[in-house]
Amino acid sequence: MEFHKRTIEDIDLRNKRVIIRVDFNVPLDDALQITDDTRIRSALPTINHAVDEGAKVILCSHLGRPKGKPDPRYSLAPVQKRLQRLLGKDVGFAPDCIGPAAEKLVAHMKPGDVLLLENLRFHVEEENNDEAFSRHLAALGDVYINDAFGAAHRAHASITGITKFIKESAAGYLLKKEIEYLEGAVADPMRPFVAILGGAKVSGKIEVIENLGKRVDKVIIGGGMAFTFIKAMGLEIGNSLCEDEMLDFARGIQQHAFSRGVKFYLPVDCVDAHSREPGAETQIVPVQEIPKGWYGMDIGPASVKLFSEAIQNAKTILWNGPMGVFEVDAYSRGTFAVAHGVANAYALTIGGGGDTAYAVHRAGESESMTFISTGGGASLELLEGKTLPGLDALPERA
Repeated sequence: MEFHKRTIEDIDLRNKRVIIRVDFNVPLDDALQITDDTRIRSALPTINHAVDEGAKVILCSHLGRPKGKPDPRYSLAPVQKRLQRLLGKDVGFAPDCIGPAAEKLVAHMKPGDVLLLENLRFHVEEENNDEAFSRHLAALGDVYINDAFGAAHRAHASITGITKFIKESAAGYLLKKEIEYLEGAVADPMRPFVAILGGAKVSGKIEVIENLGKRVDKVIIGGGMAFTFIKAMGLEIGNSLCEDEMLDFARGIQQHAFSRGVKFYLPVDCVDAHSREPGAETQIVPVQEIPKGWYGMDIGPASVKLFSEAIQNAKTILWNGPMGVFEVDAYSRGTFAVAHGVANAYALTIGGGGDTAYAVHRAGESESMTFISTGGGASLELLEGKTLPGLDALPERA
């Protein structure tokens, strides 16, 4: 699949001030230590290219939800330290993303220097796509590169607004790669094409299920959303997660799949817990035998076997959403087993979104997947068949 937008390689960066919008929205623990730096590593090819070309590299990102005002818990300072280590060179840090302090630091930059601006969302104007804020941000640079796939579905100042006030704009390597893999997989997949969909809710994936349902050969449903489908079949699901308002939709999706000859897989057994408390009593039961009052927390071993066999002949596998509450060890086996199954398949394998990326990482299979998307909401919107505002705002390749 061909990428039609201008890319970083189409622009002469030498001696230019290059603003790169990256997605450094990384998870931090209570001690403000980074627990997973995948998103930082993913931006390195674009940053290194700009450095090698002799650009003055100005990086901007958001982190968390600081609600439009400075909050030390969401400072990008820990990211600056990690980035220095990964780049093997000094990275400057501006105490704000616009204003005199940032302008002064940019004015003193030399070709090859890297400067990280403080959290964009410390200003409420970022999420409001404020014109004056966009203009201030644009004034720091000569060229704008969007490499923040994880935020490309947001019409924010640093994603769309800035492009109106800067001379040249283009896509970075990560943005290009994400679009090519995700759009390419859906538009023209090698077949059989299998979609594995998990996570908590059917409602969050309605349009993905509908869009992919028209294109895939097999659909595998796991995670909390499976119980809505199981209840729609008239079975008892105890206290398992369920969206009653989605029961008709679930029935309709299954009927559509059958009428189009799409193979539709649901769990046949599950790991049940007596309560949601840690250390609660658990048991493995067929889905027809979930006791009243119990909670379905993970797919069971028979489902793992069924799903693993269903993906064995696949040529393209797209996986979005875990199979259970994998963050808790007792309920992680289903998700990790599926991760191993997908990684071992002789197929183009794509993991979409934050939870899936983290699950694959925890299962130790990150290196074995063809591609893992860094964007949660953005990858979902692409899979729904929508266009991303961040991509729309970039010029077409001449």
